[in-house]
Amino acid sequence: MPELPEVRTVAKLLKNKLLKQKIVSIEVLYPKTIVSESLDISLLINQTLLDIKTQGKYLIFIFDDYDMVSHLRMEGKYFIKALDEQIVKHEHVIFNFEKLSLRYHDTRKFGRMQVINKGDLLKVSGLNKLAPEPFMITKEVLFEKLKKKNTQVKSLLLDQTIISGLGNIYVDEVLFACGISPLRLGKNITLEECQKIIDAGIQILNASIEVGGTTIFSYTAVGETGHYQGHLLVHTKAGNPCVNCSTLIKKIKVGGRGTYYCEHCQK
Repeated sequence: MPELPEVRTVAKLLKNKLLKQKIVSIEVLYPKTIVSESLDISLLINQTLLDIKTQGKYLIFIFDDYDMVSHLRMEGKYFIKALDEQIVKHEHVIFNFEKLSLRYHDTRKFGRMQVINKGDLLKVSGLNKLAPEPFMITKEVLFEKLKKKNTQVKSLLLDQTIISGLGNIYVDEVLFACGISPLRLGKNITLEECQKIIDAGIQILNASIEVGGTTIFSYTAVGETGHYQGHLLVHTKAGNPCVNCSTLIKKIKVGGRGTYYCEHCQK
């Protein structure tokens, strides 16, 4: 699933190609991509794209009179193509701008879009409960959210109502950087460790954003792959020696998610 660095990369690449262009037509080939709460997507016709912002793992397309929220989920991707290029399988929503065609492609069909009125962002399901990203949260706020939780910290950091923007890949990397076992319970995480989690989250997310995110299976941003996978220290490294102590990295399941860690370095 695309995480914060990947979503920010998508936004950056789309902005480079599409800002200040007007939508002239829209084709919806898989109607379930548009959530039932959405305004009519045809309202975006004749609207100019002014900006693309991100919040956690959400893309927010800013138009003259409306906004559109897009969640890529597992396999959602955007491609920019020529207006006359043939539509291919799994292209579910086609936005034809004045000079280019923006195609939403999703093999799993899990991604969703919602057109909203200006000012209604906090009415969008998912966004209305989204916690601050590591760039904005304080150690005190994170500590308050964790201190009574009898749940493993790996699962808690994946909860977007506790801290947003960290997915499975980056939580593994953050916990390794902090020397915290993914099996530790939230109630046992100290205030000082909360600051370490925030600092590591900022550093790792920024480093990934710099190189276009992480491509492990199929993630691409407007056709371009990310390169942070070459910097991963534990995620996907099961059986490899830890870079700090040479203990073999283990893979376990935490809350149903594949989790990589060094049992020697992460207490």
